[in-house]
Amino acid sequence: MTDAPTLTSRRAWIGFAVLLVGTFMSLLDTTIVNVALETIRGSLETDEATIAWIISGYALAFGLVLIPAGRLGDRFGHKWVFFTGLAVFTAASLWCGLASGPLELVIARVVQGIGGGLFFPAVTAFAQLLFSPRDRGKAFGVMGAVIGVSSALGPIVGGLLIEALGDETGWRWIFAVNVPIGIAGLIAVVLLVPQAGGGEKTSTDALGLVLLAGGITAVLVPLIQGQDAGWPLWTFLSFAGGAILLVLFWFWESHLASRGVTPLVPPHLFSHRQFTGGTVLAMIYFASFTSIFFCLALLWQAGLQHSALETGLVTIPFALANVVGAALSDRLANRLGRGVLAIGTALVTVGLGGVWLVLLLTPAAQLNGLELIAPLAVAGFGNGLFIAPNARFIVATVDRSEAGSASGVIGTVQRIGSAMGIAAVSSVLFAVADLDGIGDDIGLAIAGGAHPDAAASTVLAEHFLPAATSALAVSAALAAVSFLLVWTLPKRVSLH
Repeated sequence: MTDAPTLTSRRAWIGFAVLLVGTFMSLLDTTIVNVALETIRGSLETDEATIAWIISGYALAFGLVLIPAGRLGDRFGHKWVFFTGLAVFTAASLWCGLASGPLELVIARVVQGIGGGLFFPAVTAFAQLLFSPRDRGKAFGVMGAVIGVSSALGPIVGGLLIEALGDETGWRWIFAVNVPIGIAGLIAVVLLVPQAGGGEKTSTDALGLVLLAGGITAVLVPLIQGQDAGWPLWTFLSFAGGAILLVLFWFWESHLASRGVTPLVPPHLFSHRQFTGGTVLAMIYFASFTSIFFCLALLWQAGLQHSALETGLVTIPFALANVVGAALSDRLANRLGRGVLAIGTALVTVGLGGVWLVLLLTPAAQLNGLELIAPLAVAGFGNGLFIAPNARFIVATVDRSEAGSASGVIGTVQRIGSAMGIAAVSSVLFAVADLDGIGDDIGLAIAGGAHPDAAASTVLAEHFLPAATSALAVSAALAAVSFLLVWTLPKRVSLH
């Protein structure tokens, strides 16, 4: 591999700052879209399955591209892989903003996820290549701060755009706002980011990627579409087909490894019991916490008839507490070892359980968001403690020579977990909400003498509140399972 050029500290930081623009955009897009889901649903007249695909499609595509993107960077240079990914992400953002129908928007979101997955590994690679060991920790700390700030700003920026520009136009600008930032970033990459990496002969394992993507998608499709379709025979056939493709994927990866070719997911990693447990932990944890914003956004807007800005404000306690937890996580991980992950998952479980309890016990007419501040802050602080050190603890379960492969697998599994969590939780939410019966119930309320507006508000709340409560119970249960899985990881590892 070609070494990074020798750089002054100032040039290295300027180049790295440019790369962090991409990180900021991709993660802002993860949280900003949640507050726009209801306005998208009304503007494009989408069904509930499409709403889930807007989130899951992005996460799945992002995750599946991470490993091959890292290898492409090793082969062709991380600068130009980053440039290509950012260009795809920027173009897809414009496509999302111009989408004329639900299917077009979902496809554009998948392409946007591919772009994000392409450029994201380059940021970590540059942090390793541009900086000396002394400055590397600072670089990763800055990167963690950017991740926290972008996640915190997403709901507010989304709410402000929709509030200022209206439901029909505001959600489009949630995507289109990436375009000028992306164009400026592309110019800056050419001018300010040095070439690094390249020259390694690596395999991208295209067939393995196709088998993995096909298997996961075949499982996701019935999870998202099954409830709306009434669980016909094809949904069960799709589950079975997905399982077969995933088995074939495993055999193919084993075959490549036996020939001395580097597979997409090296099977020997899973000979480490702790790595297997940690991988399952990463998947279940990300399925747990990413799905709560999906539930709260739909409850707050579709069920309780609040604005997008009010919805964004509800999630702020989680985001701000997440930043605080992330800032403390490294220091606490050094002091407590695995205990910081146990505390983090315990707090997330308690916080999500608290949100569930508030929704269960508070009448819809009395819900104003203040009741959720404490439990969401607890969950956010726990999430901040967990996210940063989690991957490093899992990577530490394998040999040092396998760390790169393990990191790629963990990143992919996290995003697949997010997609699966949204799919599962949305299926529960829309099953309990029974949206087909809303019209009849509103008609009965009006026939009983209620004003049409009051009848609609009451019925929507009656359908969405128990649905969100049930969905949050699933998220809290997954968080509790994550807490148990933490104990499969080593007590202490070297984090630097």
